[in-house]
Amino acid sequence: MTDEDYLDGQILLIDKPLKWSSFQAVNKLKYALINNLGLPKKFKIGHAGTLDPLATGLLLVCTGKFTKRITELQGQAKEYTGTFFIGATTPSYDLETEVDQTFETAHIDEALIHETVKQFLGEIDQKPPIFSAIKKNGVRLYEHARAGETVEIATRKTTIHEFEITRIALPEIDFRVVCSKGTYIRSLAFDFGLAMNSGSHLTALRRTKIGDYNVTDAVDVELFEQSLITTK
Repeated sequence: MTDEDYLDGQILLIDKPLKWSSFQAVNKLKYALINNLGLPKKFKIGHAGTLDPLATGLLLVCTGKFTKRITELQGQAKEYTGTFFIGATTPSYDLETEVDQTFETAHIDEALIHETVKQFLGEIDQKPPIFSAIKKNGVRLYEHARAGETVEIATRKTTIHEFEITRIALPEIDFRVVCSKGTYIRSLAFDFGLAMNSGSHLTALRRTKIGDYNVTDAVDVELFEQSLITTK
C-alpha cells in the first residue's frame, strides 16, 4: 500500500504482544509508517479499544480518514479467551499485582463451575477494577490505587452474550467470553470467584474477535514494520 492508501484510511489488524500497551503498539506503527512511507508526522492514527499490557490479541488500528470509524468499531461485541486462577485474589484482579488473599476451593467442582456461569449471562452489573484507566474526580483509578487511596467505584451495566468454560484443571479454568463494550474480564474473574464462595484472578487473556474482525487475520507489530521496510 502507498502513503495515500493510509491517508485515505485503513483498518490494520494487529496482534498485540504481551507486555506492550495499546499506546506503544500504535506509536510503533505510526513511526514505522512515517519513517518508511514518508507520511506526515501529524497524520491520524488510533486504536479502537484498549488492551491491557498483560493481554494479547486483536487490536484494530485505524489510519487517516478511517479514524472517524473508531467509535463505531469500539461499540462492536468482543470475544476473549483466557484463564482464571481459582482460590486467590489480587488487588488488580490479574497478575499486575501480588496475591493478597487465598480462599478455600475444596467445595468447587465442575457442576458448581458450570452452574455459576449461568449467573453471568445477559446484562449484569459490573464494578471496574481499581487498577483501571477510568477517571474518578479527574484522576485515573490506577493512580488512586498506587497511592493507596480508597475510592468508591460505581457499578456499570454490561452484557455477556456468551460465556463458555473450555478447560477445567483446578486451580485453573479456561474460558471463552463474548461481551459488550466496556466489559472488564478482570472484574469477571474476580466476581466469578466470589460467586463460588471463593476467590479468583485473571492469569491470561487474549482478544480473539472484534465484531467480524478475527485475530487469525492479524499481524505482529514487528512483522508489519518489516513488511514496510522490504517493500520500500
